Amino acid sequence: MVQRGSGVVLSLAGLGFGYPGEGRVLQGVDLDLAAGERVAIVGESGSGKSTLLHLAAGLEPADAGTVRLAGQALAGLDEAARTRLRRVQVGIVFQSFHLIPTLTALENVMLPLELATDLGAAQRRERARAQLAAVGLGAKEGREPEQLSGGEQQRVAIARALVHRPALILADEPTGNLDSRTGEAVFALLLEQVRATGCALLLVTHSDALAARLDRVLRMQDGQLQDLAARASAR
Repeated sequence: MVQRGSGVVLSLAGLGFGYPGEGRVLQGVDLDLAAGERVAIVGESGSGKSTLLHLAAGLEPADAGTVRLAGQALAGLDEAARTRLRRVQVGIVFQSFHLIPTLTALENVMLPLELATDLGAAQRRERARAQLAAVGLGAKEGREPEQLSGGEQQRVAIARALVHRPALILADEPTGNLDSRTGEAVFALLLEQVRATGCALLLVTHSDALAARLDRVLRMQDGQLQDLAARASAR
């Protein structure tokens, strides 16, 4: 795992991607994300923001350029190896939560530990309980997703993304399905947990106000990233 506070967690160079018959979605994208850095990407719907996150996570292969995750070039890995790397190094927070409906909150949070670590069952349960408590849901570990509010489900998703202590969190519109008050609370919690764990954060959002609270703001336009602002990392 990338050591906190040193090195580059994610490096994109000349990244390009297109869908058949739809033209280029991304072209010539360059980005270096340092350990512990928090970066926001804003832009219009359909501009390629979510596609960029998918490529960064190795969920889809780029058709031009390179992706290096935790120092490893994804192009040199087969699908199984990319999956193993992602399970260890990346945590993903989706707009629609993507919790497994038949599992309790605790079981959902334990899942990455079962896939990406060699911890025993008791250790997995202990760490997952601690992570749920950190997002304020220690008293609801036995509830299934349908028994939780939207904000609570997203808190579970944040706990799940962080529990295996990844080097990088990718967050795709994590407040998009929440009302403004709940979204603000969830966003503040996400930042708090990212700071506490020291992982890097790459966040896609439509909210300029939320984006401005991160270290850097990039805009996706015409398939490329434009640097809009640099923020003090101590914020």
